[in-house]
Amino acid sequence: MSSVREEGKDRIIFVTKEDHATPSNAELVEEDPNDPYEEHGLILPSGEINWNCPCLGGMASGPCGTEFKDAFSCFHYSKEEVKGSDCMEQFRTMQECMQRYPELYPQDDDKVLREESSETDQTSQDSASAETSGSHFTSATEQDSNSTQAKTESSVES
Repeated sequence: MSSVREEGKDRIIFVTKEDHATPSNAELVEEDPNDPYEEHGLILPSGEINWNCPCLGGMASGPCGTEFKDAFSCFHYSKEEVKGSDCMEQFRTMQECMQRYPELYPQDDDKVLREESSETDQTSQDSASAETSGSHFTSATEQDSNSTQAKTESSVES
C-alpha cells in the first residue's frame, strides 16, 4: 500500500510494486491556452511576450528588468525593414544599466579582452626572452598574428 507525506508545498508519495503493477487511473487536465501563468514559450498564443518564460533567464526581473522589457518589446513589435533598427535607444539604455551591475550581467567582451590581453602579455614575454637570448628574428606568421590581434582589439574597443 502506498503512503503519502506532505512537506511544505511538496507531496511525497511512496509506492509499492503492486501499485506499479496496476494501470494508472490518473486523469490529465487539459491546459488552458489563455492562462498567462502557463509556460507557453516566449510568445503567448495572444502574440504577447511571456515575461515568465524561463528562456529569458531572469532578464525581465532584477535591476535592469524594466530596461530589458522596453528593449525586447521594441524589438519584438518592430515593423522596420531591419527589425529592431528603431530600438537603438532602448538597447543603449539597457546596456548602460547592465554596465552598472557587472557582477550580475558579465560582459562577454570583457572576457575576450582579458583573454587577448593575457595572450598579448605572453607574446610580449616570448619576444623579450628571444631578444635577451640574442635573437631579434620575428617570423612573418608572428607579425601577421600580432597585426591581426591589434586590429581585432581596436575593433572591439570601438
